[in-house]
Amino acid sequence: MNSHAQAPCAHPGFGPLPRRLTTAVRIGGVDVGGGHPVVVQSMTNTDTADVASTTKQVAELWRAGSEMVRVTVNTLEAAAAVPRIVDKLAMMGVNVPIIGDFHYNGHQLLTAEPACAEALAKYRINPGNVGFGKKKDSQFATLIELAIRYGKPVRIGANWGSLDQALAAQLMDENHTLAEPREAGEVLREALIRSALDSAARAEELGLPADRIVLSAKVSGVQELIAVYRELARRGKYALHLGLTEAGIGSKGIVASSAALGVLLQEGIGDTIRISLTPEPGQPRTNEVVVAQELLQTMGLRAFTPMVTACPGCGRTTSTFFQELAKTVQEHVRAKMPEWKVTHPGAENLTLAVMGCVVNGPGESRHANIGISLPGTGEAPSAPVFEDGEKTVTLRGENIAHEFVALIDHYVERKFGAGAARGG
Repeated sequence: MNSHAQAPCAHPGFGPLPRRLTTAVRIGGVDVGGGHPVVVQSMTNTDTADVASTTKQVAELWRAGSEMVRVTVNTLEAAAAVPRIVDKLAMMGVNVPIIGDFHYNGHQLLTAEPACAEALAKYRINPGNVGFGKKKDSQFATLIELAIRYGKPVRIGANWGSLDQALAAQLMDENHTLAEPREAGEVLREALIRSALDSAARAEELGLPADRIVLSAKVSGVQELIAVYRELARRGKYALHLGLTEAGIGSKGIVASSAALGVLLQEGIGDTIRISLTPEPGQPRTNEVVVAQELLQTMGLRAFTPMVTACPGCGRTTSTFFQELAKTVQEHVRAKMPEWKVTHPGAENLTLAVMGCVVNGPGESRHANIGISLPGTGEAPSAPVFEDGEKTVTLRGENIAHEFVALIDHYVERKFGAGAARGG
């Protein structure tokens, strides 16, 4: 069982549709598909041949919550670096499956560097550029044979930007002969789907079992992605990796990815996800992990860290204190989760509320496990705190932020600590 798995936190009576049951795949100790929780993954943007920087970034992504990390393997130097990266991570106590991302020359690199083939937890193969012309079939077969030899699963990942041109041309030619030809976009979507499914079928013919195959077929348009994955889900039982490719930067990338993946996850489609954000200048790579976790948690599919409900503010909340407190609380609980995950299991399901005035403040605070209703403009300078629906204390003065964070820590210790586990 996936060591990071948490029980779904959906409310009874509503929530996502039942998960589509796919074939389970074990990837370096992490279970994907087969009814297991949706897994979060990410990818480094370092030069893999740079062992120090790649190891550092993988560790950062893992600490942020990435349950698998993909690295580019494009040169002999990168392939040779992979076993060293895996060894260094193990020495650091970072036990995360490393996936090798191969394009064009994966058959050569894995053959030349057997230690890399052994060290990787999974190989990602792109059927659109695994080989061209007469070499395509043999090079694809080499990769599958290597996966079989080393006991590794494979993600067959088709992509709109590197579509199998021979297959696309074949389907376009066939379309032209129809009495009522389909639109070109529909034919190209079919080429993407067929590229993934036909490659998976060929891999099985070569001896790779279905429980070692994950499929993806990524595009950059929201509606196109939804249509493609609905078809993949309808036509097969392979585990599916979801992601909107080249999602973009900042809010655009977050909104587009959430819109596409949210629809599919709601329909029970998807076993592992990545949010492919373009990092903003100076921002950490780990942002894409946080977005993926928050998407799954807000949909009620996973629980990773206590979530904070906070009001948007209005003319009743001219002070910025409630905004600052909400940020402080969210950062505090996220920073504490690596410790709480081990020492206080269940704390990730905690609900918190930081509200800015008397209109909705007490009500929202009562709905949370622990919440605070701060005074709005013109209100008495006091902040009642509610725990599990009951008012417990009223905070005043200059140390409200410190005192409220301390109350959260005390609540977590009382409800999820060793004493709570013993019934004390």
